[in-house]
Amino acid sequence: MQGIRGVISTLTNDGQEVMGPGVLVWHYPDNSIVNNSLLTVESNHFCVLKSRGAILNVYDTGQYPVTTPDRPILGSFTQAFFGGQSPWQYEALYINRAKMVVKASGLALSSEMAEMSYEVDYYFHVATKDDAVALVTHMPISDHLITAKQVNEYATPVVEQAINQVVQVTPLERVNEKIHEIGEVLHSHLQDFLKVFGITLDTVKVLIFPRDERMRALISLRAFGLQEIDAVRYYIAMLMAEHGLVSAPNMAIGEAFHIGAPVQATVAVGGISRGPTNA
Repeated sequence: MQGIRGVISTLTNDGQEVMGPGVLVWHYPDNSIVNNSLLTVESNHFCVLKSRGAILNVYDTGQYPVTTPDRPILGSFTQAFFGGQSPWQYEALYINRAKMVVKASGLALSSEMAEMSYEVDYYFHVATKDDAVALVTHMPISDHLITAKQVNEYATPVVEQAINQVVQVTPLERVNEKIHEIGEVLHSHLQDFLKVFGITLDTVKVLIFPRDERMRALISLRAFGLQEIDAVRYYIAMLMAEHGLVSAPNMAIGEAFHIGAPVQATVAVGGISRGPTNA
């Protein structure tokens, strides 16, 4: 992505936007940025200008000529020392201000040590110029990019710890009763962690469910008001029915099934019901 006539931007030569969904920071990969280059910043971006590790300026939406200030934001040097001509190369780092969403997932243990799966969707954005500086200062850049996925890799241990803080002291069947509390605890822990990187957390959505499919089925049956033993019988009866076993109804109602027992039937003779008789 070469600069065209000294114009530095996030657009490729064919007009495609480099910073698509999921790209939080993009480091302009060309070393051709010099004094008087024109820095273009789109409406949903910030741009941090650096020179040899020193942050020179942070730009909002607009077009700006690249000039060396007398005092950078971080670090210091005297431009006059070089007779007004800085021999240093510049770096432009674009920060996406759009709201992003990522998903974290993992396992937690209930108070009975039953495995619970969780899925967390959380939304975040970079709100201010100071936040943009914090982001490029504290989070390393790999291959000219910082993605939302990389942020999630940093945050996943915090998510796991926050969820387990509540789930581990809660019985399995009551976990979903505390979903609001879990969301609040998670939001607090996650926001405290992300603000170090200049990231503002917007919304957190949490879903927790038993990892074992059989346990999920039993809890669903319990939701109909069945006692534990009844739920187990109905679950086994459903499995038996799926395999075509004629004794499935007997399992559901808890009655014995006798092989070769006479079938009780009622037959109609001449319009008058008679029976029961042995078939």
